[in-house]
Amino acid sequence: MCTRARPRRASQGRDPPLTVHHLNQLLLVCSVVLLVAVAAVRISSRSGLPSLLVYLGIGVLMGQDGIGEIHFNSAAVTQVMGYAALVVILAEGGLGTKWKEIRPVLPSACVLATFGVAVSVGVTAAGAHCLVGLEWRQALIIGAVVSSTDAAAVFSVLRRVPLPARVTGTLEAESGFNDAPVVILVVAFSTAGPVEHWWILLGEIALELAIGAAIGVAVGWFGSWGLKHVALPASGLYPIAVMAIAVTAYAAGALAHGSGFLAVYLAAMMLGNAKLPHWPATRGFAEGLGWIAQIGMFVVLGLLVTPHELGDDVVPALLIGLMLTMVARPLSVVLSLAPFRVPWQEQTLLSWAGLRGAVPIILATIPMVNGVTGSRRIFNIVFVLVVVYTLVQGPTLPWLARTLRLGEQGEASDLGIESAPLERLRGHLLSVSIPAGSRMHGVEVSELRLPPGAAVTLVVREEKSFVPLPSTVLRRGDELLVVTTDPVRDAAERRLRAVAHGGKLAGWLGMNGAGSSR
Repeated sequence: MCTRARPRRASQGRDPPLTVHHLNQLLLVCSVVLLVAVAAVRISSRSGLPSLLVYLGIGVLMGQDGIGEIHFNSAAVTQVMGYAALVVILAEGGLGTKWKEIRPVLPSACVLATFGVAVSVGVTAAGAHCLVGLEWRQALIIGAVVSSTDAAAVFSVLRRVPLPARVTGTLEAESGFNDAPVVILVVAFSTAGPVEHWWILLGEIALELAIGAAIGVAVGWFGSWGLKHVALPASGLYPIAVMAIAVTAYAAGALAHGSGFLAVYLAAMMLGNAKLPHWPATRGFAEGLGWIAQIGMFVVLGLLVTPHELGDDVVPALLIGLMLTMVARPLSVVLSLAPFRVPWQEQTLLSWAGLRGAVPIILATIPMVNGVTGSRRIFNIVFVLVVVYTLVQGPTLPWLARTLRLGEQGEASDLGIESAPLERLRGHLLSVSIPAGSRMHGVEVSELRLPPGAAVTLVVREEKSFVPLPSTVLRRGDELLVVTTDPVRDAAERRLRAVAHGGKLAGWLGMNGAGSSR
């Protein structure tokens, strides 16, 4: 009788096991949410409403105050899912970051991500303490939480706003770098409150960043070397391997007590600039994972919030957001960029483009998990602040760029080149797509002047393929098949990109290396 009673008592205290019926319901809900989110991207692109806020709205509607009436209040689960999603988002952003764009602005981006964060934390915390009356510990936590620009928000906006390379590179690098020090600050303030010996905290931050950077560079270098020297049997394995390498960098950095977020971004950036085989497929795969991570992260955050509790925190959130947007962020930009002589127009745009998104809301779960007094109010204030100021900043960024005359219109798209290794033949097969606006339009095949050992073997035009003659004129929309031997592969790609940017006279104009980075 005891053996029969034990299973009944155990089943009364546990959740029912997941069955196939539950799985079917879960798959239906998840697929419908994904389809609605995909449709929301299309709607938001026309209306100017940030799609990330639409995902939050989906989560709120599914929550306990919405039509779904799903009761979800686990800050710990939200934090874990948010960290996992942020790893994927940083990896996708790093893969799309062009080294040639961020290399000139790397020092200024690093100063913004460290010294600029410190200035923003101090000014925002002072405003939260003086204007709202929060305790210093709560004020410092809020200051640290909202001082990180959100990688997902920045990357999504930069996809549709044409900006100068220096501004784009600074924003991308800053959003990729500043998560690491901010996470360290939030954890420190949430576990021990204000640190008396601030130089110890600075030393810990520097050490964790150094460990994360070293591991990220090492994993990225070894990963890219391995993928370039090992021909995998299927092209679909390359995207999986690239993402696995990036996640390995995060895990190794975190387990070594370093900054895993910095490690995954640096490793992904090295992989993204290494000219790996089947790169367009890898980039598309990573972008798809990034969208799924963003959708899932924002929906879960929407589930966690309780809308009827936000009323008392709207005014404090607006005041703190005003201090952050109008004082803390501009001051951090001006002080950080003072040694670099950045024009005031770019400083103004960088100040306004410090977009917040899911990252501050995820970081606001850290004090909740650690049981900090008033942590629920901190979460509510951060949630309202992010929603309101994303609605204000995101749609107005293109207008501000045009007003400051910083928008770049009509720039030619980069040449799409996909490489497949021919291991036994010791060569490479390059698939080249000529985009609209490319200066390769109107160039004859012979005028490409590819290095010896490389040749255009096939042209696909309007769904018809043919073997080109030396006098064949290339057109926009053409797809070329270029076969190269292994020693001249890089030279052939550099030449193709140079012609795409400079036309047939690229060699005489000193543009042989133009656009060589992906």
